[in-house]
Amino acid sequence: MKAIGTTGPRPADDPAALVAFDAPEPVLKPHDLLVSVKAVSVNPVDAKVRGSRQPEGGETSILGYDAAGIVTAVGSEVSLFKVGDEVFYAGQIDRPGSNAERQAVDERIVGRKPANLGFAEAAALPLVAITAWELLFDRMHASRDEDETLLVVGGAGGVGSVLIQLARAITNLRVVATAARPETRAWCLEMGAHAVIDHSGPIDEALTAAGERAPKYIASLTHTTDHFEALARAVEVQGVIGSIDDFKGLSVELLKYKSAGFVWEFMFARSLHQTPDMIQQHHILSEIARLVEAGQIRSPLSENLGAMTVETLLEGHRRLESGTTIGKVALDAI
Repeated sequence: MKAIGTTGPRPADDPAALVAFDAPEPVLKPHDLLVSVKAVSVNPVDAKVRGSRQPEGGETSILGYDAAGIVTAVGSEVSLFKVGDEVFYAGQIDRPGSNAERQAVDERIVGRKPANLGFAEAAALPLVAITAWELLFDRMHASRDEDETLLVVGGAGGVGSVLIQLARAITNLRVVATAARPETRAWCLEMGAHAVIDHSGPIDEALTAAGERAPKYIASLTHTTDHFEALARAVEVQGVIGSIDDFKGLSVELLKYKSAGFVWEFMFARSLHQTPDMIQQHHILSEIARLVEAGQIRSPLSENLGAMTVETLLEGHRRLESGTTIGKVALDAI
């Protein structure tokens, strides 16, 4: 089958950073679906893996996580889906990716594609929707009926776009997002943020200047180390800061005198470690599909780059690495 992958770490401006090749057909495990991939979207993790992965033995490693497609075969123990079902999912970090004609994926991390979305719109949702849900409810343990504030740092990215919508759709939280450009500020408001503040300066000062109360929940989605001292000053006593970006070293002692907490969200943890509650990601995607079909959440897709080729996929990677992408970028089938 046709696929696009990497043979080793290269920058996105290197034409050889990704290569098209003929890959072997996926082999199904008992809980696997074989999916004919109809569209994919690009996430920061795609670019990060492309720039760091060194496949063993000179092999080519298929990249890509988010996808939407049609089930064409099922494993011996599959019970949630059947051939012909339209699905969407975020895949696993330790298995061949979605940048291919077909992909094997565990049914326990797959959801039914929202009926009112096209494949590209649906492919823009899974990774960011699962991340947003897990961060808010599984990691920070927010309650749906609380009269508290959620601060979303970096609200115009993929995760922020869904987190804002999710909090507005099914909680009573006041949602304050951060953005530094007029277009990202407008996007956050379009997603449903009650207010938007500028994160180009100290965030705690921006919150105070806007008359906002201390947030009980802070979702730090980008540049956490740059903002952490201000976030520690801003967070409510006994509140929590949750992060998804990569860094080493953090002054967590700043949270001690508020009895505040810090948590990580890594969307691939459940599938990577085959946790007993791995099927929770299927349930999350099912709820996201219901919310989309009810008109309470929309796809964060901002641009479709067309058919997936080495050139269009690398363009998607370059846009993500520029740090200026709003929402999500998707591509049609290879």
